[in-house]
Amino acid sequence: MSSFGDRLVPVALTFAVLHLTGSVSDLGIVLAAQTVPLVLFVLLGGVWADRLPRQRVMLASDLVRFATQGASAVLILDGSARIWQLAALQALYGMADGFFTPAANGLVPQVVAAEELQPANALLGLSENATSILGPAVAGVIVVGVGAGWGLAVDAATFLLSAAFLAVLRVDSAVQVARERTTSVISELRAGWKAFSSRRWLLVSVGYFTLMFAFGFSTFRVLGPEVAEKSLGGPGAWAAISAAMGVGALAGGFLALRWRPAHPLRAAFVISLFGVPLTLLLLGAHAALWLIILTSVIEGVTGSFFNAVWFTAMQRSVPAEELSRVTSWDAVGSYALQPVGLALAGPIAAAIGVSTTLYAAGGIFLLITIGVIAMPSIWSFDGGQSEAPRSTPSP
Repeated sequence: MSSFGDRLVPVALTFAVLHLTGSVSDLGIVLAAQTVPLVLFVLLGGVWADRLPRQRVMLASDLVRFATQGASAVLILDGSARIWQLAALQALYGMADGFFTPAANGLVPQVVAAEELQPANALLGLSENATSILGPAVAGVIVVGVGAGWGLAVDAATFLLSAAFLAVLRVDSAVQVARERTTSVISELRAGWKAFSSRRWLLVSVGYFTLMFAFGFSTFRVLGPEVAEKSLGGPGAWAAISAAMGVGALAGGFLALRWRPAHPLRAAFVISLFGVPLTLLLLGAHAALWLIILTSVIEGVTGSFFNAVWFTAMQRSVPAEELSRVTSWDAVGSYALQPVGLALAGPIAAAIGVSTTLYAAGGIFLLITIGVIAMPSIWSFDGGQSEAPRSTPSP
């Protein structure tokens, strides 16, 4: 329910701001106000999710996000909204979101048996991927039919429903016991970094994610629509490519339900060779639309499958009392440079050409992916089966 509400926001919030001022600069301010606090507070969120019962952290986050989205909806619906108000409310939203994500990943092993972690993560991914297709379509109907403010009101309501489900969730409290708060937040962040960096497969993979999101996927997001507009038939072509990724993501979730490879990271990186790198190369070549749609489906499959095995690997390998902090370091490492990539893709393309930029990004990431696969920590990783996660025994 919460994920469905989140998928309404990009459409509802965007048109709420544009209808308010008509300025894309104002839209950028509001979106940045939501994104920056998320990156800044996710590390702190990891610390508190390891200190406190994760269920309560998630409940508090849901209630804060209900309040911020509800207030945004009221301001927009009564016509009194100002950009600074929306930006402040979305900053609070992003801050609360930074606490939710590490707690959510840490909560999964507390409610799911170890042998069912991958199917559980696959089902979580399926729910998000399904709403990524349904949510924007519903948002469009709401915005056109009754106004953007109602889209945010529905999003606020979904956080109440999310909190209602969380409130009745039965959690194994023996898996996580709140630690004595005798150490500082900085010390706990360092401990989380040590737990993260001491696992070579984690460090290598997140380094790859940093480059992929910053320069691979960002190049796709910025230059893909340009190619679609000028060479593939316009916005309809880009919509088809985006929808193909969503369909592929659903298929990847079903694949993760059925296939549990002995070496999951090896399998995930190998099939990733046919995802983002190949799509970038085909966009650079202005290939036929059907061929780009096909690779976009594969890209969706690989991303969804990768997420399922990735979270499962962390949950099996990282001790319960450190899991949320490790998750937060993963999030920071993966997304911190993405705004840089989004900002640089256009100027680079203006300097050397759109096709050249896409060729360079695709070729570089093809080589990087092959290099990561060849690393022993990735090639031989067994999904955490050889690492016995320890957790503090129940008193």
